[in-house]
Amino acid sequence: MEVQKLLSSLRIPQLNNLQCEVIEKAKLGKDLLVLAPTGSGKTLAFLIPVLQKLQSDLKGVQCLILVPSRELGLQIEQVFKQMGTGFKITCCYGGHSVKLERQSFSEAPAVLVGTPGRIAFHLRENNFNTSSVASLVLDEFDKSLEFGFEQDMSFIIGGLPNLKQRFLISATEMQEIPQFAGLNDELKIDFLSELAIAPDLTFKRINTAAEDKLETLFKLICKIGDHSMLIFCNHREAVERISDLLIEMDLVHDIFHGGMEQEDRERALLKFRNGSIKILITTDLAARGLDIPEVAYIIHYQLPHTKDAFVHRNGRTARMKAAGTAYLIFSEGEQFAYLGDDIDNEELQGNYAIPPDSQWQTIYLAAGKKNKVNKIDIVGFLLKVGGLAKDEVGLIEVKDSSAYAAVKRKLAPQLAKKLSGQKLKGRKVKVEIAK
Repeated sequence: MEVQKLLSSLRIPQLNNLQCEVIEKAKLGKDLLVLAPTGSGKTLAFLIPVLQKLQSDLKGVQCLILVPSRELGLQIEQVFKQMGTGFKITCCYGGHSVKLERQSFSEAPAVLVGTPGRIAFHLRENNFNTSSVASLVLDEFDKSLEFGFEQDMSFIIGGLPNLKQRFLISATEMQEIPQFAGLNDELKIDFLSELAIAPDLTFKRINTAAEDKLETLFKLICKIGDHSMLIFCNHREAVERISDLLIEMDLVHDIFHGGMEQEDRERALLKFRNGSIKILITTDLAARGLDIPEVAYIIHYQLPHTKDAFVHRNGRTARMKAAGTAYLIFSEGEQFAYLGDDIDNEELQGNYAIPPDSQWQTIYLAAGKKNKVNKIDIVGFLLKVGGLAKDEVGLIEVKDSSAYAAVKRKLAPQLAKKLSGQKLKGRKVKVEIAK
């Protein structure tokens, strides 16, 4: 498939320098070590050369992509599907239905993406054949090592007898690459210091007393106003504490951290993607590898202890050369070796109004891919049965057993009542406001 056609499907005007270099060097057939910061377009950089090597007449898994988190796996799956290649892709991860994943292997996908633990499980169960796997991608490899996936990855890679090319992708330089990765005479592509893809960020420092930190944050949220923002904390307790304040102030938001159920985490990201919420409070779990849109504002409520963590957080804004602002909240006496002394101070002197709720709200529909429901079906359901106009429907996402649609907030409660129990694809479907 022509690259320009793929870019058209993804609504991307052209490849960046990183993507061009990876695609060209991949043609040599050697293993590649790709180092590039968050937000630099690494996913597309490896997906295009992977796609170029897929054979339409070959049955079985041809490419295996290992990722440290289910969110990253789902993002890669979504991008690949948007490319409209005609090849099947399956994403496997802990918390997902094993039964559905097994069913997907009955007609093996050309591309298999998943977390090491779940892929290792399927290998032990002999749910797919590894003999056809020619390409291996280890995405966010440094993060996989941090998460302790060495044993599973070693087992998986050791069970791939016919590998022809490996892509090791990382957002940080590694002192030593473990032997089990199997890189051999690899080509290194290093864009970690590449200015052409560095984010255009403005940093602002806000000084406050420790006991006034929550109040300072709230004033800053109000000053930023009606824009999307990510608020980073070091600990989930701080995330919950900020959330309690915003609930008290009746400010629509959501949270994201490792202590939440997977379904709740996915729903929070989904609502942030479709604009139903504009404020997402999170730990560093959301700093990298997640399918969330560019945001204009990052707030560091608690600054991380390392420069790498700081860089990854800021990679969520100003992606692909867009501009953004990162606010750094300092309590008295706080110092961080990785920060210079030349950050401008931001004053919060005014009386700022509480931002309005988003014009969008998410509704949940209890029908998904396994019910043969797609986005077009849902659009028709919302317009014909729900009576909505096209501009009253926003982003729609369809999962295995459910679907979510952004609709105009003022219409959502009545719409949910009107649609619940109505037939979608011949079966009655439950519809409600997404919690």
